[in-house]
Amino acid sequence: MRHIHVIGIGTGNPEHLTIQGLQALKATDAVFALDKGDAKAGLIGVRRQICDRYIEGRPYRFVEAADPERDRRPADYGVAVDDWHAARAALYEALIAEHLREDERGAFLVWGDPSLYDSTLRILERVLARGRVGFTYDVIPGITSVQALAAAHRIPLHRIGEPVRITTGRRLRDGLGQEPGATVVMLDGDPRFEGLDPDLTIHWGAYLGTPDELLVAGRLGDVAEEIRRVRAEARARHGWIMDIYLLLKPAP
Repeated sequence: MRHIHVIGIGTGNPEHLTIQGLQALKATDAVFALDKGDAKAGLIGVRRQICDRYIEGRPYRFVEAADPERDRRPADYGVAVDDWHAARAALYEALIAEHLREDERGAFLVWGDPSLYDSTLRILERVLARGRVGFTYDVIPGITSVQALAAAHRIPLHRIGEPVRITTGRRLRDGLGQEPGATVVMLDGDPRFEGLDPDLTIHWGAYLGTPDELLVAGRLGDVAEEIRRVRAEARARHGWIMDIYLLLKPAP
């Protein structure tokens, strides 16, 4: 039966790939990648670089397909995401059926780690539930942007005994709440920091682990505008940006 490796590849540095991921990649016959357009061509480029670097001495196929369009300003966010996942499931099914023979291994190279704000595993389960193409799959963890952010700033994620919350920019609009601890914010397409305590400490990073890495840290009230400026300039320069930040409340 066909087999799929879902491999976490870290945040853009080919050296983030684990030895386990490396061994799986070396046994892969076809690597599947979704093309998100010219603005994000660099994301495909990193995946190609990883394959060219680590799949040595054996032929493999790099299969690209256009990512289905997604409603970025939906009236109902949950419905829009479900529709997008359904379209992706149909696409994955077609790619696997057409480009992977019954006795071959395929791979999806997932930015960061497949367990954290990524849809690949849910979509593969939807493909299996459709019952039209069969395969087994395994999951190989990767370095998350959360880990890369802490390493780049040389900090622990939390104070002693305190919790860490991981959320999205959309959820951050509801505020941080009264609980102690740190908050890691991902998928914030337009960080405005409105309504947040200016005395929060922020550690921000973009393009983590790559030669283009950008870092800013300090009191939120002092560096918020700098982060927005640096972010806007970087996005205009590269055509895309992946960033993340940690918010830490003042010490008791």
